[in-house]
Amino acid sequence: MFAQTTISGKVTDNKGKPVGGANVFIEGAYDGTTSDANGEFSFTTSEKGNQILVITYLSFETTKIPIVIEKYVPQTITLRESVNTLDTVVISAGMMKAGDNSKVSALKPLDIVTTAGAMGDVVGALQTLPGAQIVGESGRLFVRGGESDETQTYVDGIRVAQPYNASANNIPTRGRFSPFLFSGMTFSTGGYSAEFGDALSSVLLLNTINEVNEEHSNFSFMTVGLGASNVQKWKKNSLSFNLSYINLEPYQRIIKQNVDWVKPYQSMSGETVFRRHFENGLFKLYAAFDYTTFNLNQKSVNFPEPISVDTQNNNFYLNSSYKGNFGAGWNIQTGISFGYSQNKNEIDRSNLKNRENASHMKLKLTKKFSDRVHLAFGGDYFITDFDETYKDVTLGDFNDGYRNNIGAVYAESDIFFSKKLAAKLGLRAMNSTFIDKSSVEPRISLAYKTSKNGQVSLAYGDFHQNPKQGYLKFNSDFNYEKTSHYILNYLYTVNGKTLRAEVFYKDYSDLVKYDTYTPLFDSNYNNNGYGYAKGLDVFWRDNKSVKNLDYWVSYSYIDSKRDYQNYEANVTPSFVANHTLSVVTKYWINDWKSQLSITNSFATGRPYDNPNETDFMSGKTKNYNSLSLGWAYLLSPQKILYFSVSNVLGSDNIFGYEYALAPDSNGQYQRQAITQPADRFFFIGFFWTISKDKSKNQLENL
Repeated sequence: MFAQTTISGKVTDNKGKPVGGANVFIEGAYDGTTSDANGEFSFTTSEKGNQILVITYLSFETTKIPIVIEKYVPQTITLRESVNTLDTVVISAGMMKAGDNSKVSALKPLDIVTTAGAMGDVVGALQTLPGAQIVGESGRLFVRGGESDETQTYVDGIRVAQPYNASANNIPTRGRFSPFLFSGMTFSTGGYSAEFGDALSSVLLLNTINEVNEEHSNFSFMTVGLGASNVQKWKKNSLSFNLSYINLEPYQRIIKQNVDWVKPYQSMSGETVFRRHFENGLFKLYAAFDYTTFNLNQKSVNFPEPISVDTQNNNFYLNSSYKGNFGAGWNIQTGISFGYSQNKNEIDRSNLKNRENASHMKLKLTKKFSDRVHLAFGGDYFITDFDETYKDVTLGDFNDGYRNNIGAVYAESDIFFSKKLAAKLGLRAMNSTFIDKSSVEPRISLAYKTSKNGQVSLAYGDFHQNPKQGYLKFNSDFNYEKTSHYILNYLYTVNGKTLRAEVFYKDYSDLVKYDTYTPLFDSNYNNNGYGYAKGLDVFWRDNKSVKNLDYWVSYSYIDSKRDYQNYEANVTPSFVANHTLSVVTKYWINDWKSQLSITNSFATGRPYDNPNETDFMSGKTKNYNSLSLGWAYLLSPQKILYFSVSNVLGSDNIFGYEYALAPDSNGQYQRQAITQPADRFFFIGFFWTISKDKSKNQLENL
């Protein structure tokens, strides 16, 4: 009754192999069939004129071909592999991610707080990863030959200007943020995205939890203080908060310290996250505060009597962010932050006060033009207002400070050529008003899948950074400091095992130099410094081979030299150890209802300058070693007793030496070792959870 036309042909993949089981049909009609084992198909249709022939098959992109029914001739149709599958290549050079939403997770959020020796500190856990240096007298994050100020920290994509707690000279500090409110983390050891800038070495991205599962409360009773947290949930809203009070005085009365504390460290801190879900997006408001105070007497080889240091710090951070979608496939991320920090320091007969206000405004738009091409672009605006007052009974009063506005724009595209080959191309431009300089930074990354479970990545990028606060408060006649990163990465993941190996080279230029013992208002500054860092990072993790055992091993080799600050030559800086090795193990003992964690960290000696010798920076400390243990015991499903001790063996780790500014009567410069504040640190805590789910506890937070 109706004229029928035969539609036939063959379906193959991009290698010419037949694809059997592909669906082939006329769009908007009921006419179609499935290709056979040889990839061949044939069906009849009564449709006329211009039509669309559709071919679909799992793991391949849907193909649509315009045809004219009356003129159709049999043809071979080649399908392209889909790039939306789990086995698609990912660009991983320079990036280590944690979180359930990450394809390439080196650490889970849980690991940040279960690593023995980390003491629940994000930075402490990161120091067990390759690329991070162990700088025990600082406690900050030093990455691949870079100083701590070369790393920027972000919460939900918004910068944190003051990421560390207050501290004194050669007394290690901690990160300000509790890991309990964060669901994921990305730690860049180099070659990071064009979305971020003003950092020479690294960025640390922390993402707060998007959704809570149930309401509950946690209470902590510890040898160092008290803690409490609560989670409330409504239909579209949820609220999380925690409070913490730390007082080390009772602990230090019992445990001998290597520091003469007049008033041991005390702090009150809190954090909160409010979330509201909209039909097309999520709004989050994050706020954190802390107040810190301590007083100590510090011995110095240059003074006959100890120096009194009395410190008070107030810090507040507010961050609002929104992520959502609109229009035809557009996504938006925007937010604003404000950070306030005030330090009051009384140092013997002098008084030092400073205040910093810092803001960040962000807008980012993304669009998937296809499964193979993703575009992201946006801009940032940073405002920093810093002022400092120094009063000395002999020298008088000094006032310093600066206001710096940084504007930046960027664009970046992810291009998937196939499931095996992908590229990320980016460009960032930045302008700083205080130094009146601009920069343009190209970034490029490539990734190729070499096997089902392995891939290689390449990355290159230019990175600029404003000179640090200690220089800008005295001088504005600077250029940007600069590095270029070159990274080659191999990644292998299979069945709970991860192997990651990376070689890198960093070329430093335009580093700041000055001609005095420390940076001063009357120092002569220039940007004639330079240097390099090159090396190898290896990471291995296995949580499947042995039941209940999870462990990782990280090793770093670095060769780095710099001529900067007041250095006399191009030498290895004092914070760099050539070899670093960390072994972390966690074992669940079911019969004991316990989790045992062991961490051993080792680093070769670091250089220091001995004025009694002719060669600059020719001294080297002895090797660093620290063995730490942690034990969590389930008293009941919702009650946990936790015990840990760092540096169990009491290793006398030395981080360097302070030398006298003038020789003694024998012509020798006397020295004083820079050591750890205590031989060991003991911690005992009791953690209690109250919730409707009687099995929920804080084991994941210990």
